[in-house]
Formats: sequence, C-alpha cells, structure tokens
Amino acid sequence: MALSSSLSSIHSFSLFKLNRHSTIKRPNALPMVTCNSLLDDSALLQAAKHTVDSYVENGMVIGLGSGRASGLAIQYLGRQLRSGHIKDIVGIPTSVGSASEAAKAGIPLDQYGDSSKIDLAFNDADTIEEDTLAAVIGRQTTQGGESLIQEKTILKAAGKLVFIVTEKRYQGAVDGSIPVLIRSINWLETAEEIDDLFLGDAEVWRRPSVGYAGPSGGDFPLVTKEGHNVLDVIFTSAILSLAEVADSLDQVDGVVEHGVISRIPCTAVIATEDGVRIVDNTLKIDGSRV
Repeated sequence: MALSSSLSSIHSFSLFKLNRHSTIKRPNALPMVTCNSLLDDSALLQAAKHTVDSYVENGMVIGLGSGRASGLAIQYLGRQLRSGHIKDIVGIPTSVGSASEAAKAGIPLDQYGDSSKIDLAFNDADTIEEDTLAAVIGRQTTQGGESLIQEKTILKAAGKLVFIVTEKRYQGAVDGSIPVLIRSINWLETAEEIDDLFLGDAEVWRRPSVGYAGPSGGDFPLVTKEGHNVLDVIFTSAILSLAEVADSLDQVDGVVEHGVISRIPCTAVIATEDGVRIVDNTLKIDGSRV
C-alpha cells in the first residue's frame, strides 16, 4: 500500500510493513437501510425501554450513553420524565451527542466531576464478549470533539453499568478493531510498538479526521479534544480475550486510553428478534478474574 510521499521522505514507516498489501478497506459509503436494520431499530427500542423501566429510579444521577440504542433510551427517559412516571433525574452525558439528545428530551444535565456520584449508566457497545461482558466502545467516533476518555470514565464510575446492544454484537469470538488513544508526540514509535505487540494478528492504522487516508492517517489525522491521536488496531483473527488485550495495551508507553472496558460488573440488555435477553456478569466478576 503506497504511503504519502511527503511522509515517506521523513520516515521509513516500518509500522506499516504488514499493511503494504492489506486487504482491509475503510468504508466510504453510507449503509443502505434494509429490513434487518428496521428490525434492529424496533428491537433496540424495546431494549432501551426495558433498560429505563428496569433500572432507572427516582432521584438517580444517570450516565447518559452514546450511540443509537442510548439515544432511544434517552428519548424514552425524557418521555417518562414529562409524564411524571420518573422524577428528579439528573443526567451526565458521555458525549456531545448524548448531551444534545438529552437537552432535546428535557432531561436536566450536570457535568461530570471527580466528586460526582453516578447511580446508573447505560451505553451502546460496538461488541461485547460473551459471558465476561468485556466490551469495545469508540469504533464509530469520528469527531475530535468527542472524548473516549470522558465516556469510559463515566461508565466505569457508575454504581451500575448497562450495555444495550443487538444480538449480533454479542459475540463468542470477538473480531474487528479496538480504538487506542495515544500521545500525538512520537505517535509513530507508539504505533510501531503496538504493531509488534500483535504481530501477525492485527494491523495498525492512525484514524484520519476526514475520509480515507491510508495507514498513516494522511495529512490530517484525527486529533481528540485532549490533543491525542487515535489508532485503530484492526484484528485480522478472532480476539481470544479482550481483557488480555487491554492489559497489553496498558503496558505500552504513549498509550493514554483504549476502547476496552473489562473486569467490572455490568449487565447486557440484548435486543433480539424474540424479545429482550438479559445477561449479567456479576457472578463471573466475583468468582474469578475475567
């Protein structure tokens, strides 16, 4: 795969030695609306309603998640507030998008701080590992104004965490990518270390701010509001353990945060064609290291 000539003149880009003949392609078109997607929306709405009806109580401080399912839950929560079925709720948004959705729904908002006590948080997940409920978030974030750090901090601070997902995102063998936030200074050295860490099992791409830009992220890589770059570690085979991947990434100098949430008690509300399925990992967490 050819790299930008201006970048090539600066560095040999050994990071991308695995990517020169890569078959991985970035999507460059919006997905078509299909019957399956409509079914997903209907099932997600039921899962969102179940989350609010089952876990939200009067007077709670709630971490308001990001994504399609979380948006539906926020809208439904707003309707329940307006009808008087739920009272005295305060929301703490995990993203600009969830803050906007909550404001439209009429949910009172507060900002997260170190002393914030969050009773419940709900969120979408890009994928969830069966049984352990280790999750990946942040694959879809394309705007520098959003913060994976903020989203993950709020979710981990909650007294109870609920993921709302479709059945196809609840996987026995997790695949796909994991977003990794890295310091933008000396980003290439960090990326090369991650590339070596998963040699043969993953490819490492720096996320661009717009369009398709190749492994280096092009001339305009995405910069988060905290000033970090985002690497997409794209696994070419099944991930055997998200928790072990997270442990490995945590040891890499230059890694600020990543999209894996693991080893914390949580519940998955899974939208299926046959209704809502609930999976809880509390016994797993209490009984063993997952």
